[in-house]
Amino acid sequence: MTSRRSLPRLAAGVLGISLTLSAVPAATADARPPTAPTVSEQQVMPHLQALQRIADRNGGNRAHGTKGYADSVAYVKRALDRAGFRTRLVPFTHDGATAHNLIADWPGGDPDHVLLTGAHLDSVKEGPGINDNGSGSAAVLAAALQVAASGTKPERHLRFAWWGAEEQGLIGSKSYVSGLSGAERSRIDVYLNFDQAGSRNTRQWLVVHDDEHGETEAQQAFEAWFAERSIPTFDIGVGGSDHESFGNAGIPSSGFSTGISDCIHEACDNLANVDPKTETTSADAIAGVLHKLAATKPRH
Repeated sequence: MTSRRSLPRLAAGVLGISLTLSAVPAATADARPPTAPTVSEQQVMPHLQALQRIADRNGGNRAHGTKGYADSVAYVKRALDRAGFRTRLVPFTHDGATAHNLIADWPGGDPDHVLLTGAHLDSVKEGPGINDNGSGSAAVLAAALQVAASGTKPERHLRFAWWGAEEQGLIGSKSYVSGLSGAERSRIDVYLNFDQAGSRNTRQWLVVHDDEHGETEAQQAFEAWFAERSIPTFDIGVGGSDHESFGNAGIPSSGFSTGISDCIHEACDNLANVDPKTETTSADAIAGVLHKLAATKPRH
């Protein structure tokens, strides 16, 4: 991911308010929102292991136009179907090969206010692409499954996506965005993207700042989540990843990356190229922020 950087950012502190139990009416206490879902290492790393196995049995990669990519889509779709998502495969053709974007909707929420969360699922032909971008794909999948398991009843509609042929020039995301009507585009409150979510030796999370739309609600939520855990963040601009397709269409964007790994676009971008702790933190952040944004009533 190559982007313009801006000043480091840390969110403000949290205001604490103390109340005695007797001061809270029973009806109010019962109406408290459910605790935000969390993601453990045991809930995210098996997805990366599965993507590695898929690459291993398909020529060492999961690239566009290969069975490795098709099997990757099938794996993610099965997991979402079992969890109760409404899934659909959206075909597109590039360089003589047909592939699919995978779209998954969680039932409920205001369809006029969509939170769209995505990551590209394909690798390059040179390697399995486990950090770039199995890590983002697995983190989004783990977060989506935890949102479902938590029984979240969102105010806004939750949609998740896994893109194909992004390594060929952001083809899958461009195809999806170009297929949206003007009304459909206007219903997307923000697009959240995650690219290389498990890089080794990560010292700060690179949170996307939308140059066109300014500091979005989602950016603030991510920075607050990390700040509450004393994890440093750094702003990067939209560009160089799947955000670009949405930004070009005027759709606000945010999300994060953990930076370019040592083995980007090489055979060594395998399971050993991902730090499990970093990957888990990323998935946990996605789940927590999605829960917060989903519970927020739309502003317009």
